[in-house]
Amino acid sequence: MKRLFLTAFALLSCLALPAQFKDSYASLDDSETVSALKEHIGYIASPSMLGRAPGSEGEKETAIYVTQVLRSYGVDILSGEEGDPFGIRQEEGDTLTSRNVIGFIPGYDKSLKDKYIVIGARMDNLGTMKMTVDGEVRTLIFNGANGNASGVAMLLELARMLRTNSILLRRSVILAAFGASSTMCAGSWYFLNRSFADVPGIEAMVDLNMLGMASGGFYAYSFSNPDMNIIAQTLSSTLQPIQPEVTARQPFVSDQLSFYDKEIPSILFTTGRFPEYQTHRDVESVIEYEDMERELEYIYNYTVSLANGPRPIFNVESEVRRRGDKDQGAIPYYDCDRKPSFLGSTDPRLFLEKWVYQYLKYPAEAVREGIQGRVLVDFVIDEAGKVTNVTVLKGVDPLLDDEAVRVISASPAWKPGYVRGKKVKSEISLYVEFRLEKKKNKR
Repeated sequence: MKRLFLTAFALLSCLALPAQFKDSYASLDDSETVSALKEHIGYIASPSMLGRAPGSEGEKETAIYVTQVLRSYGVDILSGEEGDPFGIRQEEGDTLTSRNVIGFIPGYDKSLKDKYIVIGARMDNLGTMKMTVDGEVRTLIFNGANGNASGVAMLLELARMLRTNSILLRRSVILAAFGASSTMCAGSWYFLNRSFADVPGIEAMVDLNMLGMASGGFYAYSFSNPDMNIIAQTLSSTLQPIQPEVTARQPFVSDQLSFYDKEIPSILFTTGRFPEYQTHRDVESVIEYEDMERELEYIYNYTVSLANGPRPIFNVESEVRRRGDKDQGAIPYYDCDRKPSFLGSTDPRLFLEKWVYQYLKYPAEAVREGIQGRVLVDFVIDEAGKVTNVTVLKGVDPLLDDEAVRVISASPAWKPGYVRGKKVKSEISLYVEFRLEKKKNKR
């Protein structure tokens, strides 16, 4: 009886997929999510797709698959059955036709539903290559299981979770599977410059690329955008199945670059480069599915926070540096080999809890006027651990801004950061929150 029940459960978990894609890649011990991830990657990275080169039949079939799975999950489709096609003129003069797949989940908040969070993943890979081995011509297929069938699979299961819980989303979410991403991010460029009519309404972008091998690490890269990083910092204080390492080094070029060029805050989630990267050995057996399930839960929580929180501002930190207002020699906090520590902890939340909020004085005038909000403050911890260059990057009101600067400027010494065993100046941005308690109505 138990075996019959498990078999029935495994079958039910696949019912949401289109009938022609129900070849089983899962085992009876898999969770429903792992079963679905295996189904997606097994199909997208199958040898029959011939590596999904831009403009190929395999890329087109992937677009059809993504469209049908999204529709089966209840996601509205904004592109056609075979995606939204676009042309790329090649050097030899002919035109390569690729395509994007665009899904849509509406937000519930009337004031924010016309603002968008884009979740993107590239569909294409390197295709095939002929080579001669011992006088015999062989065709190598670059299946691209991790690069990037894993990201597309994550996109699909993230879409399912978001659609199921769409009542929680204030902003609308756009799900974008980009074609010809390996050709100068052509799909995301086309989406932003030719296809999507309301680019100014896009408030942030989450990029999913190569997420199948967490044993090598799980990373978040945001061009050091403080607003995007602060969400990761906030989530780190909650119970999460996995935590990404926020990195200031760009792992590789991905579609988030197209959004950055449009001054749209973006973040890339990835498990980074891996030994089989861009080789014919990148097949389904390299994928670590249980880790992918944990990553999926984290990225879902990040997306919900992004969809419901304050609008992130485009790369304020680097814009300030570009104007020359900050110390050019300071290393970003998350780029230090050994991060600066306060009272023995490298977690910035401890600095807020043990120092900032202990000595912060809410200005009386701000209380009378009902002024509240979050002040984004940037500061440098020098080689001696002293806090310097305290600057407001994103203010609320001079009353609150000045108080935040006062408290952080008076900070006791930290232990400095290190890079390659040497003390360095380190720069960090933190939100200081001023919140007024609501008074209870007296009867």
